[in-house]
Amino acid sequence: MNARLLLDTHVVIRWLAAPKKLSREQVRVLREAVRRREPVAVSAITLLEIAVLFGEGATRSDVPVKELFDELASNPAFQILPLTVEIAAEVAALGGSLRDPADRAIVATGRVNRLRLVTSDQRIIESKLVPVVAY
Repeated sequence: MNARLLLDTHVVIRWLAAPKKLSREQVRVLREAVRRREPVAVSAITLLEIAVLFGEGATRSDVPVKELFDELASNPAFQILPLTVEIAAEVAALGGSLRDPADRAIVATGRVNRLRLVTSDQRIIESKLVPVVAY
């Protein structure tokens, strides 16, 4: 079964480490995906963001980065999507509404793969560049 949802970095972290910080709608769609045994997609750029946020010397080291990576690597609920030439071209075509390169790559991944993005990022939501599950 193919993924229908793409998780942004903070949603991945919250789902694995602090699920109470997810919105009611985010919890609902994630539980529904699990119930259907449908994987959820994660952009490869999210792995880099997690490494920066939780790696050695990071200020947010309350969650061991190895635990997050082990879960993402071993749990069949997660489908890691690579950065491709097509996604890079989509990043280039997005225009200037999003500045953060990781946000741009995540949005482009959602657009190219026709996925709904589960996010709480207000800039992404307001950009209307990709369908979102927010609140």
